[in-house]
Amino acid sequence: MHLTYHFLRFLAPALSDSFAGNRIVSCFSQSKDELVFETDGAQGTLFIRAHLLPSQVYLSFPNQFHRAKRNSISLFESLIGDRITSCRVFSNERALKFDLSSGKVLIFKLHGNRSNCLLYLPETTEPEVWFRNVIAEDKILDWRTLDRQLNLSLEHFICLEGNVSQFLPTLGPVPRAWLKQKGYLDLDLDLNGKWKLIQELLDLLDSPLYALVEKEGELLLSLLPEAEARFTSADPIQACNELFYQALVLGNFEKEKNSLLKSYQDQLKRTEAYLKKSGGKLQELKDSPSPSQLADVLMANLHAFGESNREAELDNFYTGEKVKISLKPNQKPQDLAASLYRKSKNRQLEIDQLEKTLAAKKAQAHSLQSLLDRIQGAQDFRALKEFKKEHKEDLPLSKTEMSSPFKVFEVEGYTIWVGKSAKDNDEMLRSFVHKDDLWLHARQVPGSHVIIRRKGMPTVPQQVVERAASLAAFYSKLKSDSLSPVIVTEAKFVRKVKGSAPGSVVVAKEKVILVAPKGPDQDTALHP
Repeated sequence: MHLTYHFLRFLAPALSDSFAGNRIVSCFSQSKDELVFETDGAQGTLFIRAHLLPSQVYLSFPNQFHRAKRNSISLFESLIGDRITSCRVFSNERALKFDLSSGKVLIFKLHGNRSNCLLYLPETTEPEVWFRNVIAEDKILDWRTLDRQLNLSLEHFICLEGNVSQFLPTLGPVPRAWLKQKGYLDLDLDLNGKWKLIQELLDLLDSPLYALVEKEGELLLSLLPEAEARFTSADPIQACNELFYQALVLGNFEKEKNSLLKSYQDQLKRTEAYLKKSGGKLQELKDSPSPSQLADVLMANLHAFGESNREAELDNFYTGEKVKISLKPNQKPQDLAASLYRKSKNRQLEIDQLEKTLAAKKAQAHSLQSLLDRIQGAQDFRALKEFKKEHKEDLPLSKTEMSSPFKVFEVEGYTIWVGKSAKDNDEMLRSFVHKDDLWLHARQVPGSHVIIRRKGMPTVPQQVVERAASLAAFYSKLKSDSLSPVIVTEAKFVRKVKGSAPGSVVVAKEKVILVAPKGPDQDTALHP
């Protein structure tokens, strides 16, 4: 209700008492949606702070405000030195009018996403200066047309058949919800009952106690009795300031904090899922018999096979059970045994690699939990800003950023970035990549830079490297080749030469692998 006439009619006289006689010292903006007036008077320095972001329109009147040394622009300069003589609200309208000693008029039009601040010269019908330039109709708005009269008689109410939106268009959502809760919309309630509810509501609005309440996840100012109010006051300026602080300052802090928490919680969730999946795979590899056992059984029974005998049932002296072995056409038992020995060796390598990766992932999970604990402990924007500065390269990208530099994929718990254009390749290398990350690129042809994020990981599994290389080949001029050469190196060996074309780099040390180009599929989970 802080933007409704019913609140502004109490706020305006309070502002008139506080600001009458004050001289305007400065007017400036530090963001495209916020305007600040500094005034000086008998009560000292007072500010008018108008935050006019379409989704967050709030006024506050602090006695302290620290203007930034940079990114600050002076506005409404013709007002400097002028004095405020009074403030009033327009009848049944969401707008405040400040009269100035020079005869100029300053209007705060609080129309939700059409809110604006307008300055009129004496005796003029159109504004000389306006804050939000995008609202075309404000450039020809005559402030004298803002007052409007409402017919609040019983006869008019009956004529409208109790339509409260037409009878009292100034109410806003909180009083409407009160009427609904009282049964105003019930079919069995006659016009006389509805009129009584309207009069009861108007009586409450005439002698309000300003309360801040949370309804459906949004903090609102209410002029009605509220059982679970966060804050109450009989001073409309104090209520305005508290709403500004809780809804905008604390609210935006909580939103940013929760956004960071969610980002790291998502990372931790993916890491824990990888630990569970790969941990199960490791245990399965350890528990299952080694292929070398079957190879030993085969080598001990070479005599069981011949030209006409390609299949035999043998005693497995490791398990005491029978095992059936079949040879492929033209396959020798020695060749099959050699293949099984290679599989056994490769499996051991896979076990060793999984153990190293799982150890690194456990350390990463512990680190992510520590970061989450630190974010949870942050109490203000300064703490969040310091955290983001320290962990810039680890922070997940916002949706805005995600639309610009690169695609993000995940393979077996590893994050892979794929640049979208030559300029994006440069931006990725310059601003996001860590020196120990792996850098991949199709050899000697134009294509996307591909990065495997490796911070905290001693090594990257070969299957992850090969999958990232197949993406590098897919997002290059080698996309249609059956096999493509792809460069793999650490990012610290890649550098940009000043003045070179977008996307071009010099690689000091490289290894080349051959892979088949392969685009994203079910094994590359794209995540925000």
